[in-house]
Amino acid sequence: MKKRVLFYLVALVTTVSLQSCATNYVVSKPATYTKEYKTDAKLASLDNKRMEQDKQKLIDSFLAEKAASIASAKKAVKNSEIAKVIKHNKTIDGILEEAETYLGTPYRYGGTTRNGIDCSAFVLSVFGAAAGLSLPRVAASQAQEGERIEKGDLQKGDLIFFSHGRRISHVGIVESVTEEGEIKFIHAATSKGVMISSLNDSYWGPKFRFAKRVINEEGEAYNNLAAITPATPANF
Repeated sequence: MKKRVLFYLVALVTTVSLQSCATNYVVSKPATYTKEYKTDAKLASLDNKRMEQDKQKLIDSFLAEKAASIASAKKAVKNSEIAKVIKHNKTIDGILEEAETYLGTPYRYGGTTRNGIDCSAFVLSVFGAAAGLSLPRVAASQAQEGERIEKGDLQKGDLIFFSHGRRISHVGIVESVTEEGEIKFIHAATSKGVMISSLNDSYWGPKFRFAKRVINEEGEAYNNLAAITPATPANF
């Protein structure tokens, strides 16, 4: 009898122990899995966030570098344009300064010196000395050089051409353009030699034909100007 009771007790204890282990296994296993899943998800989220941050840093760095390159290019272009303007203005100022040294020089048909000079020789002498340009000897040939300019776009240093008929026979250098649009030019006139006149003048105004620009915005010649060729001047 005692052996039977002992057997039942052992069986009962064993059964209770197995149930306890099974319960602990069922409960603890899902809990551990959930914890591990949450940890992995959190790490994956952190990795994604870090990747996005790194990606944004690369984009920002690229944009900053691109902006710096654009700014540098704009600055270089601006400096280049400023340099061109300075060179152009310096060239034109030099031409006009040289031209003004001839004021009062008497006119001489075919003359090429300060003792006596005609209009085309005056122009080629001034541009040669101040800008190193070799213009043709006669006004009609000088009229073939450079770029044609409308009267309303005239600037200092441009050449203006005149004639009595169809053939160009006189040339002058634009000396100034006033705010009112009056164009003054320096030239060698038959009446008073080298002087400054206005296109508003009743004599010169009607004889004006067109204008040319032989110095571009960079302060250089537009074309390879023709070499000086001896010819009989057709000036007045």
